[in-house]
Amino acid sequence: MHISSDALNLELVRLPEVVSNPVIGALRMKFWHESIDKTFAGMPPREPICILLHQALQGLEARAGSPTKKSIKFWVSRLVKTREKYMDGRPYPSLAALEDYAENTYSTMMYTTLASMPLRSMHVDHLASHIGKACGIIAVLRGIPVLAAPGRPVKTPTGADAPPTREPSLLLPLDIMAEEGVKEEEVFRQGPNAPGLQDAVFKVATRANDHLITAREMLKRLKAGEDPGHEFEHEGEAEHIYLGENDTNKEIRQSFGVLLEAVPASHYLENLEKVNFDPFAVKSGGWRLPWRIWQSLSSERL
Repeated sequence: MHISSDALNLELVRLPEVVSNPVIGALRMKFWHESIDKTFAGMPPREPICILLHQALQGLEARAGSPTKKSIKFWVSRLVKTREKYMDGRPYPSLAALEDYAENTYSTMMYTTLASMPLRSMHVDHLASHIGKACGIIAVLRGIPVLAAPGRPVKTPTGADAPPTREPSLLLPLDIMAEEGVKEEEVFRQGPNAPGLQDAVFKVATRANDHLITAREMLKRLKAGEDPGHEFEHEGEAEHIYLGENDTNKEIRQSFGVLLEAVPASHYLENLEKVNFDPFAVKSGGWRLPWRIWQSLSSERL
């Protein structure tokens, strides 16, 4: 299930790059809505991601029954709807709106994986919410050097260059950009030298880091048998209804592979800090990232 949901997410993310106009993009999104419905109805179209998802659902239904399948459809549908909403590359009006986007994409993909295990735990979902929000915010920061660059020409079947399918974009929250005096055109022309860019990136990165700090503190408290320290803001919402408490430490052990998403997120933020919050200068994780993931998995610490 994790592989199929990640593949679906990547396909949706790259749609703006491969479609030539909004009408075609809307048709592609309509295809995905219909394909998801058909796949969950047991009639997947002849599309690799849908076939992979269908196979995962068959095994899951045999193990856990239809309620779990229904839960997964809710999460997958929410992912598709959110990707459709932001397919036009619109900026986020505020940092809070960016957090909502991250909750409805990256946190949602984590909920999907947890539901497929199947594992329904308020505390684990709470951890996944914070980690997913951090990952979603970081994804926007990672995308700055790519999306702010001019679009590449597209090769036609005859080998000629066609105009790029997208214009440069900057997806930092508008309220943060206004506070720091960041202007899109200056970022497109000057890149990392644009006035206020690094200060704006610092503010956004700080919010992502806050979520990771919260998740780490929650994990320590839960493993010590304490309460998480604050309420889960999404408790009681659709698919966040819980029947009772179970063995929290056991649930954490079961889900820790999903919660490991926090490690690459934290590693990126550390590298971003080293280059004074210049997103154009951040280097890849290198050999240290796999080592840190192994350390985190071995110690069950984030």
